[in-house]
Amino acid sequence: MQSPTEQERFDFAKDLIIEAGDLAMQYFGNLAELSIMSKGARDMVSDADIAVEELIKERLLAAYPDDAYLGEETGQVAGTNDSGIWVVDPIDGTQPFLNGLRTWCISIAYVQANDVLLGMVNNPAAGELFTGGAGRAAELNGRPIAPREAPSLADGLTYVGCNPRLRPEQVVPVLDRLLRAGGMFFRSGSGALGLCDIACGRLIGYVEAHINSWDCLGGIGVCRSAGVRVSDYVSEESLLNGGPIVAGTPQVFDQLVAVLGATNTLAAEPEGDHEI
Repeated sequence: MQSPTEQERFDFAKDLIIEAGDLAMQYFGNLAELSIMSKGARDMVSDADIAVEELIKERLLAAYPDDAYLGEETGQVAGTNDSGIWVVDPIDGTQPFLNGLRTWCISIAYVQANDVLLGMVNNPAAGELFTGGAGRAAELNGRPIAPREAPSLADGLTYVGCNPRLRPEQVVPVLDRLLRAGGMFFRSGSGALGLCDIACGRLIGYVEAHINSWDCLGGIGVCRSAGVRVSDYVSEESLLNGGPIVAGTPQVFDQLVAVLGATNTLAAEPEGDHEI
């Protein structure tokens, strides 16, 4: 049972992520008019990213001035000593967004004491809102979701994350191990959506040698609520610098750990966007 404060935060964040999705869709309908800037190799930011994050940040800090905040585009705002932290990606999957693909989303998480109390991922182009969090059932558009049965990696698709921070030797061997184990890889351009696709049974696993917190915490909250097994990602270090992640149905989790491999527990360069 959620406390009144937790329920109030949940309701506020749900309304906000829907509003943010509506704003993002306005930009998505006028891609030719966007100003686009480069943050690095294959790493872009647009007017849409900035406007959506400014909306979310302004609303959250006005409603919860004691809370901390971490956003992909605007950075960190300190909170009080005992406050939680909101972690936001205004558009996870900027490259798909800018190229007119629908595999992008807005992600909001609220974390306290290394626990994802609230996780939400909104894909407005597909009309899908995923919600979850500690002590709460995972839902897609208000209906309960759960991962599917998958005894082996051959029984479904595994999301293999890749980003400009990773070296080829951190990705190619992962693909090789997955294929040799009978699995098949998938990648859409949004880590948050990839995690949610495990929670609702579309995929069976997710592996990535390094992912930033804003790209995955919303999805982690949904996954854990759905019964997906997720590696021990959440910490003060990973909030700021990211780290490796493995997520999957309980039956294949250990197989996924082997697919990612021991060498990929080493963090990559922490700067830059996650998905391209």
